[in-house]
Amino acid sequence: MPRNYKSTERFLQADPVYNSKLLTKFINSIMERGKRTTAQRIVYDALDVLKQRIPEKEPLEIFNEAVNNIRPMVEVRSKRVGGATYQVPKPVGAKRQQALAFRWLISAARSRKGKPMYQCLAEELGDAFKREGAAVKKREETHRMAEANKAFSHFAW
Repeated sequence: MPRNYKSTERFLQADPVYNSKLLTKFINSIMERGKRTTAQRIVYDALDVLKQRIPEKEPLEIFNEAVNNIRPMVEVRSKRVGGATYQVPKPVGAKRQQALAFRWLISAARSRKGKPMYQCLAEELGDAFKREGAAVKKREETHRMAEANKAFSHFAW
């Protein structure tokens, strides 16, 4: 990392509609080829669909709860010890939890075919809110891998 590196998080502004920095980061994660307006339209349309499907909760609350349901607590990292490679479970830091949650949510939404992206994203967010769907399945799979390899946790140094 260069000496004069400045984190972009310092310059991050809250999104104009919901006034949330987390939502801005999510929009930045969805954005492709610098098309921020398209990414914003996808996210805001998905949140509007969520508002209609779950009227008793605010869309931003649903989004935050869905992201929290996807965040992994532990993950396995490869560690080479004496010619053998072990899958060592390690706790995940807060920033990486958020990055993995966003990545899994977006990839699960993109893997749903046949509908516009905002509908796929709304369905995936709704499923994550209810603790089901592909992104939550990915989290459970990661936790299961860490649990299965708990015997190698003494290699984590």
